[in-house]
Amino acid sequence: MEIDDDLLALLKLALAGGAMAARRDLLDAHGGHAVEAVAAGLRRAGALDDTQRSRLRSPPPAEWRASLEWLAQPGHHLLGWHHADYPPLLRRCPSPPLALFVDGDPALLWRPAVAVVGSRSPTAGGRDNARGFARALAAAGVAVASGLAAGVDAAAHEAALAVDGGITVAVLGTGPDLAYPPGHAGLRERIAARGAGLSEHPPGTAAKPGHFPSRNRILAGLSLGTLVIEAAERSGALITARQAADCGREVFAVPGSIHNPLARGCHRLIRDGAALVESAGEILAAIAPLADELVASLRGRLVDGADRPHSGAVEGPSGPPAGLDPDYQTLWVALGHDPTGMDELVERTGLTAAELSSMLLVMELDGRVAVEHGRYSRKS
Repeated sequence: MEIDDDLLALLKLALAGGAMAARRDLLDAHGGHAVEAVAAGLRRAGALDDTQRSRLRSPPPAEWRASLEWLAQPGHHLLGWHHADYPPLLRRCPSPPLALFVDGDPALLWRPAVAVVGSRSPTAGGRDNARGFARALAAAGVAVASGLAAGVDAAAHEAALAVDGGITVAVLGTGPDLAYPPGHAGLRERIAARGAGLSEHPPGTAAKPGHFPSRNRILAGLSLGTLVIEAAERSGALITARQAADCGREVFAVPGSIHNPLARGCHRLIRDGAALVESAGEILAAIAPLADELVASLRGRLVDGADRPHSGAVEGPSGPPAGLDPDYQTLWVALGHDPTGMDELVERTGLTAAELSSMLLVMELDGRVAVEHGRYSRKS
């Protein structure tokens, strides 16, 4: 991506460290102009502390160099608090990050998502539940978000990737270029290619214990709800669930045997008010009101931003409904009455899979499109 002055200034603010509120306030005070925000932070005593101002003047060399090299590569983004693409749900939560390093498509962070979390050492049944819920959510057009950890996280990511057109998002406790555990490096790359991997930490940042509770707040904040599959009474998954509740989001828990120690955390959540769920359909029904609100915002962004022509659509037997913007018209013509996979829609429309996923979700919620097993068709 192009590294312009505003992006360089945002990177300086991100690498300054320390309290995020003061740096977000600077961006807000200067209308999102990062260059002016940095100048104000250097000029005004009290806006930032001494350490932050020192790091603004001279960013840490290793972090600065690694970040510039990473951002210069295709598909790598630095998404600031002031950007229009900053995830709207995350913006509403306590202590949202100043900036996110995103490997993949930032637009997917607007997609309705459910966080699927749980034990790093689940039972065989817990692993199967993680796969089953994630597969059903992805097939319904909902992004599956998790933390790339071993166990439930990895099972959920893998199941979403196995669905045709399925989207998954990984929130990392490392820099965006690293995986933890290291054995998940290949999985991280596959997620970035099909969805997005993101971190508030700059490239090259190794895993540290304190990063994971912080990562969990982002995971909870991005999602319409958090599903806990299996969790002991003292578990990072319970931290994510609590942070989801703090954001005003739904918390779901899968019950288990009273003899399974990994069910105790879920049972505790249920006693404290989490919804007991046995199917993905129950989750989809519960998140529908907030999903409708998010999709309305997404629809506005897509319609306002439709300014490029596309070609290569296949003519269908009937014209598109009146009132659709050009991209939606192209998609409607490409859709038939027989179920069509994402790859074929990409070929027919010239749109990207990420663009199509968002648009198909809007049309599904409008009652115009049906989806089954990751394939799409017009609704009669």
